Amino acid sequence: MEEEQKKSHKGVIVLVIVLVALAALYVLGIIYFNHHFYPRTTVNGVDVSLDDASAAADQIDASAESYILTITDRDGRVNYIKGKDIDYSVDSFTGVQQALTQQHPLIWIYDIFQVHSQTVEMTADYDEAKLSDAIDALDCLQEENIVAPQDAYIGEKDGTYQIIEEVAGSQPDKDKLTEDIRTAISTRTERLDLDDSDYVSPSVLSTDETLQKKLDVLNTYASMTVTYDTWNGTAEVLDSNTIMSWLTVNDDMSVTIDQDKVNAYVLTLAQKYNTSGSTRDFNTTTAGTIQIGGGDYGWIVDKEAEAAQLTADIQNGESVERAPCYSQKGFTDDADIGNTYIELDYTSQHLWYYNNGTLVFESDFVSGNMSQNNGSPDGVFKIISKQKDVTLKGEGYSSPVTYFMPFAYNVGLHDASWRSSFGGSIYQTDGSHGCINLPYDIAEQIYNVVDIGAPVIGYYETEVQLTNVNSQMSNAYSYKAQ
Repeated sequence: MEEEQKKSHKGVIVLVIVLVALAALYVLGIIYFNHHFYPRTTVNGVDVSLDDASAAADQIDASAESYILTITDRDGRVNYIKGKDIDYSVDSFTGVQQALTQQHPLIWIYDIFQVHSQTVEMTADYDEAKLSDAIDALDCLQEENIVAPQDAYIGEKDGTYQIIEEVAGSQPDKDKLTEDIRTAISTRTERLDLDDSDYVSPSVLSTDETLQKKLDVLNTYASMTVTYDTWNGTAEVLDSNTIMSWLTVNDDMSVTIDQDKVNAYVLTLAQKYNTSGSTRDFNTTTAGTIQIGGGDYGWIVDKEAEAAQLTADIQNGESVERAPCYSQKGFTDDADIGNTYIELDYTSQHLWYYNNGTLVFESDFVSGNMSQNNGSPDGVFKIISKQKDVTLKGEGYSSPVTYFMPFAYNVGLHDASWRSSFGGSIYQTDGSHGCINLPYDIAEQIYNVVDIGAPVIGYYETEVQLTNVNSQMSNAYSYKAQ
């Protein structure tokens, strides 16, 4: 019995010794790992297992020259920045001390079986100029490898207006790239994979709500046309592509129309369809086809009114078919001179009146006195008015007439009761002050049948130079300034 008690006492003593030893080992571990790293610990990629702060820092600092930063760009190209090429050195002691404080010595028995990796800030030093050169040499910064990003935009594709997707491009954001490289070097990071944040991005994406709203607005114009029914029967079409090129959709979805482009288009329209004052081919009764210009007869597009109407049409966003706005029209709706007109051949001193292509009557006349520089104006004019029982007055004359039909300023057709003969060469030396002197019955017939606005075509078969004031004021074809 006594022997068994001794054995039991010895067992208790052994257990106490073991426990004390374990407790001592545990305390020693706490003390040790307060100042040393756990096994299988790396700091900034360097194995510092069981090192104290000073030894670990020495290892990290000593490995700076062999440091290599591997940079992979977004296109998969790999470049390297070597520590020795940029005179790289580090002072990691402060960071290592801080890393050591992150350990939990109270549970060292558990932690020593784990893998530990820490990244700490270090005081890195390198040659700024050499680092800048190394960055400039990166493949992603070479001009031949850079594609600028393109914003998404609205354009024509497959015959319709669509949002054309943005192009990401491959243009690095050098400031951001440099910042990331500096951070990697400062923390002795060994690998840097460039991501989208390191590149310049398009500022407008295809998913942009504002862009989609603008597309919706523009689509209202995508099929819009303005079709002009012109005087000569031509259908002049202003297509949707042209209209769209004039438009800007503002951020508030309102549409601004480029007025300069509208005005330029209207000017082109006027140049194409205006006939007043232009040179025309005219098939005379006896002198063949001639070219005659000047005068004030013909079609004139009202540019200001047309620009305003066209702007309003575009703002409405609906196709429209209409005639251009004219400030002056021809005598008939579908022709320039047409086939109802008065023809005056000053050379033969003969008049013809045609109505719808049929000769109604003809007559000799006396026109302006050529020897006194009062030649009647040639050109294409129109009957301005019809006046009865008026007195024509001028310098040194006063002539009462029954029928007066002015067509070029104050030059007109009228009866001339003071004359006993007409035609021939009378006009050369005994002509009028510019008016067309007619036999009374012819003047009466014209007065009774001709309409205001009817064309009057006057011409010389031979070249003349008119210098009188009447010709100047009437925009005569042969007028020459003295």
